[in-house]
Amino acid sequence: MKLTILGCYAATPRTLTNPTSQVLEIKNRLFLIDCGEGTQVQLRKNKIKFSKINHIFISHLHGDHLYGLIGTISTFSLLGRTTDLHIYGPKGIKELILLQLKLTESWTTYNLFFHELESKESEVIFEDNRVIVKTIPLKHRVYTNGYLFQEKPGERKLNVEAAQHYNIHTAYYQKIKNGGNVTLDDGTVIENEKLSFDPIPAMSYAFCSDTVYNEDVIPIIENADVLYHESTFLESEAPLAQKTLHSTAKEAARIALKANVKHLVLGHYSTRYDGIERFKEEAEEVFSNVILGDDGLSFEF
Repeated sequence: MKLTILGCYAATPRTLTNPTSQVLEIKNRLFLIDCGEGTQVQLRKNKIKFSKINHIFISHLHGDHLYGLIGTISTFSLLGRTTDLHIYGPKGIKELILLQLKLTESWTTYNLFFHELESKESEVIFEDNRVIVKTIPLKHRVYTNGYLFQEKPGERKLNVEAAQHYNIHTAYYQKIKNGGNVTLDDGTVIENEKLSFDPIPAMSYAFCSDTVYNEDVIPIIENADVLYHESTFLESEAPLAQKTLHSTAKEAARIALKANVKHLVLGHYSTRYDGIERFKEEAEEVFSNVILGDDGLSFEF
């Protein structure tokens, strides 16, 4: 699983920082999460092929998470895209994008599918044979969702020596990989555990931005391998975080600790601060495994 941070700063874009956008590569799937201004440029800088992005997930309709979307959609057409593109986001996103396409007479060269979200409960919004994606309802000034990306368990690994020991025909090998037992000609049942090894553990990634401190997310993201949680403010601005429905670095760490995640990635930093090292320092007072997200960084898990 690979996470590439295209942008992870709050509000206004600057010459050296970008608003929220990131790419998650999981089980050979490439998902674009949020699409702030400058996303196209960041995709090019990080050598991510536009053609591999077939699903875009938008957390909410604030500009620093959305204003790069119409440009990205239009550029896909300029590049001659023909593959379907699916966009997941709050109700209203379809009207917003189609109006821009209509007024600019920039209809796409490919099918554009919108999956508008309204539920305030967690729900499955995408699933194929490798990955499942669920919403994480968040508390912000407008309707907002985070997203939980989960790998589906892979096949079990065949224990070839064991299979040969029991003289099991190769025709049963796929059944064993799928977790099935094998019945020999004399009626003896060989349990799957004797014929195979556990698959590589499935991984998961939780994306939470923007939100006030909210323990309701804990049951949804519990035991995630990686949690990205917004950390707009330091503790000195905790009252402002509460007022604007954002979180501090220390609050993000509390969520990580209570949810028993393995890694915490911080982001969505307010641009009022000179640097971001203090975010890590404050978070580590609560949770030990903290990673500072920053534009252009990639992390493999």
